[in-house]
Amino acid sequence: MLNPEEIKATIERALPGAIVQVEDLTGGGDHFQAVVVSSAFEGKGLVDQHRLVYEVLKEAMVGDIHALALKTYTPAQWERVK
Repeated sequence: MLNPEEIKATIERALPGAIVQVEDLTGGGDHFQAVVVSSAFEGKGLVDQHRLVYEVLKEAMVGDIHALALKTYTPAQWERVK
C-alpha cells in the first residue's frame, strides 16, 4: 500500500521541478487525487500529459493504486487556476 508522500516523491523524481500535490481520497491507500504542475507538459495535450504521469506510476497502477484522479497543468496554466 502506498501513501501520498511516496506517490509525490515518485512523480517528483521523474519530473524534476514539478509541483505535486497528492491526496488519499478514501483513507484506504488505493484511491488518490493528484495535481501535477510541470514544464514537461508544455506543448502536450491533456491526454499526453496524463500518459506521462501514468507512465511514471505504471508499476504502482498495476497493484497498489486502484484509482487516480489526475489534474495536470503547465506552470502558466497553474498561475491562472490556483
